[in-house]
Amino acid sequence: MGKEKLKRYREVAEFDNVIDFSGFRPGSEADQTGRWSEKVFGNSNPITLELACGKGDYAIALAARYPDRNFIGIDIKGERLWVGAQKAIDQGLSNVCFIRGRIDHITQFFGKDEIAEIWITFPDPFLKNRRRNRRLTHPDFLNKYREVLREDGFINLKTDSPELYEFTNQVIETNQFEVRSRIDDVYALEETPELLQIKTYYERKHLEIGRTIRFVSFCIGQKLAK
Repeated sequence: MGKEKLKRYREVAEFDNVIDFSGFRPGSEADQTGRWSEKVFGNSNPITLELACGKGDYAIALAARYPDRNFIGIDIKGERLWVGAQKAIDQGLSNVCFIRGRIDHITQFFGKDEIAEIWITFPDPFLKNRRRNRRLTHPDFLNKYREVLREDGFINLKTDSPELYEFTNQVIETNQFEVRSRIDDVYALEETPELLQIKTYYERKHLEIGRTIRFVSFCIGQKLAK
């Protein structure tokens, strides 16, 4: 590991807007569970998560647009979170913070109905079929999200992977989830919705090589098939 990466790992642990759950073990709850609005943000505003947030591009951009909402980016990579956390500090954004931790522990980080919305932006599609249960829209993950999402909460997926997009739509169809929006080519639209104009580091890379960007937003119902 390079010196700069090691330096960032040390520094990110000291940032006030980063909570390190990288050593968290299942079976216990985090101190903030069920109390993020009260304990971390000091208000009762709705909370949006960005999963596998990388450098937190979406969480930061959304936080800047919506000061009356709270945002949390989750990723396991400390050196990536350093970039997002530092950017949030530089911009003076008090309504966004980051968790260094594993997404499969999400039900121990948050309480029932604590989350209003989830963004999944350009996650690893895990193309090999034997690793499909690691896809962030696999029913195993959706079951966990449902435990922390409000009844009217929803999930947004933005991806360059046709395989992950098709897989997600199959899960939606199988479970008869309500689709709020489905766009097969975001930038082919005559007018791209404002929130979809936000570009992550990886999205810019994908667009440079001509990849098609896809989007689907849906609500989780009660039925979840494997």
